[in-house]
Amino acid sequence: MSNNNELESFSNKNELNTISKFVKNLTTIKNPDEMIKQAQKGGLKKTLGAFDLIILGVGAIIGSGIFTVVGIAAAGSAESAGAGPGLIISMILASLACVFSALCYSEFASMIPVAGSAYLYTYATMGEFMAWIIGWVLMLEYIVGYIAVVSAWSGYFMQFLRGFSKFLPDFIVNPPIYLIHDYTTVVRELSSDGIDPSTVIPTFLGIPICVNIPGIIITIIIIAFLIKGMQESTKMAGLMVIIKLGVVAMFVITGAFYIKPQNWTPFAPNGLEGIFMGAFIIFFAYIGFDAIATAAEETKNPQKNLPIGIIGSLGVCTVVYVLVALVLTGVVPIDKIDVHAPIASAMTMVGQNWVAGLISIGALTGLTSVLLVLMLAATRILYAMSRDRFLPSVLQTLHPKFKTPCILTIFVGIICIIGSILLNISTAAELCNFGTFASFIIVCVAVLILRKIDPDRPRPFKVPLSPFLPILGILCCGGLMIYSMQFLKTSRILFPIWVILGIAFYFLYGYKEQRKAQNETKEVNNG
Repeated sequence: MSNNNELESFSNKNELNTISKFVKNLTTIKNPDEMIKQAQKGGLKKTLGAFDLIILGVGAIIGSGIFTVVGIAAAGSAESAGAGPGLIISMILASLACVFSALCYSEFASMIPVAGSAYLYTYATMGEFMAWIIGWVLMLEYIVGYIAVVSAWSGYFMQFLRGFSKFLPDFIVNPPIYLIHDYTTVVRELSSDGIDPSTVIPTFLGIPICVNIPGIIITIIIIAFLIKGMQESTKMAGLMVIIKLGVVAMFVITGAFYIKPQNWTPFAPNGLEGIFMGAFIIFFAYIGFDAIATAAEETKNPQKNLPIGIIGSLGVCTVVYVLVALVLTGVVPIDKIDVHAPIASAMTMVGQNWVAGLISIGALTGLTSVLLVLMLAATRILYAMSRDRFLPSVLQTLHPKFKTPCILTIFVGIICIIGSILLNISTAAELCNFGTFASFIIVCVAVLILRKIDPDRPRPFKVPLSPFLPILGILCCGGLMIYSMQFLKTSRILFPIWVILGIAFYFLYGYKEQRKAQNETKEVNNG
């Protein structure tokens, strides 16, 4: 009898040890010093200064918001109420949430100047499992964000081509709808015109085929620039930033002469619901400043330049956004805002067609710069995850001449092309927002944790008024995220599904690879 009790006790102890070891593996923290040491062996070329980072940030932020979602945020959509002129308040709310998070990003980026952004910050504070989850969510943010923007880019590009209808063949200016949009958009537009989609969309083995050809072409061009190198990419982004800022300035100055104060009343036609939903929608326009942190390994003097780049780009963009919102809602009544091309349409309505034409060009350049930075961010996050063996090591392969992750860049580009065929712009933007909010919340929490567990670590930049400001960041992002879920039916289902898929992939691949890496390290140390 005593032997049976001893065996049972031994078995229970083994089970407890197994569970304890499993939990310990999930919460294994990676030392920041080890991250920096590992990054120094990586070989990414350091070419970026503070001004380059601000250009990258402005290039990522200004574009999708001003040229696309600002109209949706003001006028509303099928699943969300519009903010009306109260969009100005929505923008301030969104920017405040970004400011609190930006300060936390700046502290981490100056302290751990390594490619990986929120993924590595989580690894240094919450452990292996949470690091993987946030990396998985960041993939959603950047790749799905890219898909949303490339859909808008295709729409503006086709508008641009139609301006040359007298000189270009009709099959280029007016191609079949299934060659320039995703499937969902094609079905919606054909159905709204009273046309049966099945009579128009071609099929292959019974599967309807819709291909966004303009989106594919621009994606291939972006891939080529990113493989060529960061310096060339920032030069391209810098030129586009100058063009789009000039176009936006032209809109603000010209539109100021056509403002009718009566258009600003009622200020908030849908009350607080409209303002909060407007803040959620317009938040998509602010994604991009966190992408700067993913370029940490390619930044000269990152301790100084990264905080300047992150906070500087956010400040520039907030001022620009508020000015555009004031003019747009002052020139155009809310019920007449064109949600597809809001500021170009506003200039057409007041008879300034030449300004509207220039705005279309600015929209193309603006959206192109956003695409450039979003794909850059996605590749650098995945590069860091591959280096940590959560993903296959082949993805770390650098181009022999340009020292950029060429295979990974092509891989991300292919995913973006496939995604642009499957997702429409509104769903993609909402999913991107959920991913962004989640990553911002985690970074704010991580700052508080690292202050507690490693208070003596040198911090070239520190979040002021901690823990007050990080907690405000958590509350702002979490509040907007939770509030929006009661209205956004599709994306609130897809986001948890994405997280569950990430958990499954971790236990099927990432967890096993981490244990192999631990055993290899032990063998090397023992040998």
